[in-house]
Amino acid sequence: MVVHGGRLVFQWGDLALKSSVASVRKSLLSVLYGIYLSEGRISLNATLEELDIDDVECLTPRERQATVADLLKARSGVYHPSVYDTARDRPPRGAHAPGSFWFYNNWDFNVLGTIFERQTGETIFDALASRIAIPLQMQDFLREDGHYQDGRESRHPVYKLRLSARDLARIGLLYLHGGRWGENRIVPDDWVRESTRAQSDLGGGRGYGYLWWTAEANAPGDSMSVSEPMFYASGFGGQYIIVVPALDLVVVHRAARVDHGISHARMGEILRVVVVAAARGELEQANA
Repeated sequence: MVVHGGRLVFQWGDLALKSSVASVRKSLLSVLYGIYLSEGRISLNATLEELDIDDVECLTPRERQATVADLLKARSGVYHPSVYDTARDRPPRGAHAPGSFWFYNNWDFNVLGTIFERQTGETIFDALASRIAIPLQMQDFLREDGHYQDGRESRHPVYKLRLSARDLARIGLLYLHGGRWGENRIVPDDWVRESTRAQSDLGGGRGYGYLWWTAEANAPGDSMSVSEPMFYASGFGGQYIIVVPALDLVVVHRAARVDHGISHARMGEILRVVVVAAARGELEQANA
């Protein structure tokens, strides 16, 4: 699904079909954090100790000093097993101090879900419905499209979501427009800027913000990069929300069957064709 200049210029497949968005859910949680932080209901500087966060294998005093901001950046320094574990290449417990080392860590992401619920008194899915789906006039999302999955590894469940391509495109447009939807401010513009810039430099022009990925123009370290800077949400099996602000462009890709999904490199090949067409004005011609 390609949206250019605020208009749908290309579509293929069933845009209304809802299926798992995989790790795109993390970027959606970042959207919620921006809203509730602006209302003073969550603090970026709060530590795990202050928030009374612990787990099956007790956290150490140093691990308890990780902050909400550290978790949003995937820099907690807590390498406890998690539900939907990211154990591959996971450092040993105590290897890095909080805030000092980036590691894509589902423990961080799951605990952010726990913190969100404790601090706001709302479930992630109720908040998505009331603060995002309704204001953005999502066509397909229902509260029942989200659920939690527990595991023995950790006290903190994973939050799972099913969404359609056309509803995901609304998230892309919301962030393309700096958190505004029409005349309404949904997410603070400073949060959109901060969460979609590289809080961590991953090398080769690739970065990680607050639960969003970033890529510089023609980034050699990101096989999906294009001729302009971009940010994106990414999920296993070919789930993407991609925003290229300089081209006024949002691209969504979905794969209902993740075993038949698309590789990151292949998504880059497709995206570069779209970007070239956008730069030449060919998307408008196709739409006409």
